[in-house]
Amino acid sequence: MHTHIKLCGMMRPADIETANAQKPDMIGFIFAEKSRRYVSREKALRLKAQLAPGIRTVGVFVDAAPEAMAAYIKEGIADGIQLHGHETNQTIQALRALIPEGTPVLQAVAVRNAEDVKRAEASAADLILLDAKGGGSGETFNWKLAKDVSRPYLLAGGLSPENITEALKTLSPWGVDVSSGIETNGQKDGTKIRRFVDQVRHYDHMK
Repeated sequence: MHTHIKLCGMMRPADIETANAQKPDMIGFIFAEKSRRYVSREKALRLKAQLAPGIRTVGVFVDAAPEAMAAYIKEGIADGIQLHGHETNQTIQALRALIPEGTPVLQAVAVRNAEDVKRAEASAADLILLDAKGGGSGETFNWKLAKDVSRPYLLAGGLSPENITEALKTLSPWGVDVSSGIETNGQKDGTKIRRFVDQVRHYDHMK
């Protein structure tokens, strides 16, 4: 099984060029206006038009209304939705009623203790994303907490070319999500992206 790769917080045409060269499974556009990686729907649409076929886009939202999130799917800006706030299973059900069947819904959970892991496992989302507090902070969480997770998940939180191999050896997650760990001075760094993707693929090849 290959480890799925999501590169999050893509903002510039140069980021898309790098993604096209490295071919991750997914890229993330952040539609939460308070984020420094926020992109407008118009900009995201332009960036998506440059994206190679086969790379899916995930829209990242924080406590947005289901109708607002569904609009990004209907307009073809996002292929999937990632929830990064305090959304409940009711929110997920309301969202699912508004989007085509099979559209993936991901839910991020900040992992501080075993209770957080239990909460993530009970999510109605298609995929859970285990993150450090806040997301995009560059900090990891205690990976041992995720050892017994019984459903597929994306590992996030402080991943980088330097620690990704150790993370994969420790947990073997369904996928990995990276943002700050592939940046230099707040911008995506093509060299770091290539190193990160290479490390994941090398690990998969050696398994």
